[in-house]
Parts: sequence; structure tokens; C-alpha cells
Amino acid sequence: LSVNGDRLQGKWKQFSGSARERGGRLTDDRLSVVAGRHDQLAGKHQEQYGVHREEGERQLRDFLRRHRNWNSSGR
Repeated sequence: LSVNGDRLQGKWKQFSGSARERGGRLTDDRLSVVAGRHDQLAGKHQEQYGVHREEGERQLRDFLRRHRNWNSSGR
């Protein structure tokens, strides 16, 4: 795909992730909420950098793995 195609897919992934997150909130399904947020972040990354979906998801997994011990409650 071209960069524009990747960006379009990124926007779609953000939209579908948002819908998944909202559905999870309605049904009180925390896993769906988290999965929806993950999809939104992956979509934003894909849109911004125009990378292929697989590469963007790989980079996101690597980032989350490197920063899994980060504590947001201490902010």
C-alpha cells in the first residue's frame, strides 16, 4: 500500500477501536475497552508515520514491552 493507503487504514483502525472501546464500556467489558484503546493507538501510529499495519503493530508491541513497568499513578 502507499503511504496514503496506510494513513486511511490508520484512521479506520482508530474509528473501529473507538467503537470497540465504547462497546466495552456499555457492556462493562474491560478487555474490550483496553483492546479498543490499543487499536486506536496503533491506528494513530499508522496514520502519522504511514507505516504498514504489521510494522506499526510490531513497533507498538515493542514500545509497550519496553515500558510495561512505567507507573502512571505516581504522576
